[in-house]
Amino acid sequence: MTSEASIPGPLLTALQFASAKHRKQQRKDADRSPYINHPIAVAHLLATTGQVSDIAILMAAVLHDTIEDTETTPEELEAQFGAEVRRLVEEVTDDKDLEKQARKQLQIEHAPKLSMGAKNIKISDLSCNLADIIENPPDTWTKERRLDYVNWTERVIAGCRGTNDALEWHYDQLLLQGRSILE
Repeated sequence: MTSEASIPGPLLTALQFASAKHRKQQRKDADRSPYINHPIAVAHLLATTGQVSDIAILMAAVLHDTIEDTETTPEELEAQFGAEVRRLVEEVTDDKDLEKQARKQLQIEHAPKLSMGAKNIKISDLSCNLADIIENPPDTWTKERRLDYVNWTERVIAGCRGTNDALEWHYDQLLLQGRSILE
């Protein structure tokens, strides 16, 4: 069976790598979902809603949390997937040595300086996180904490505007939904 839209082998390799790296992790949502569902959702949103077909961006989306949340090194990513994928992943990776509030502030400040590919990943990532916070939040998150998160994402996304109209529209719809539920 031949398909006009086939998934490139390197993307499947990145997915397999991310799956192995995140295999014991769960999301903080009420369902304690397998962590790998998140990077898959980020790449899916990029490819479908955002119409992003650049393989390096899609691979980086699948791998975007590996440096930050696993013991993956930048060098390991570069050896496996090349310098461009490494650079994209590093652009959207937080420095876990910093306190949470400092990391969040840096994301706001750095968003306008990200490459177009990293901005696409950031919009998709925060959209997926926002959908989770709206639909299936962690049990311990109060309504106020959820609203703070919604407001913070808006500040980060402001620095990514002008990147991908479809992804930005999707995010805006989630933002409206989140505000209607939480305000």
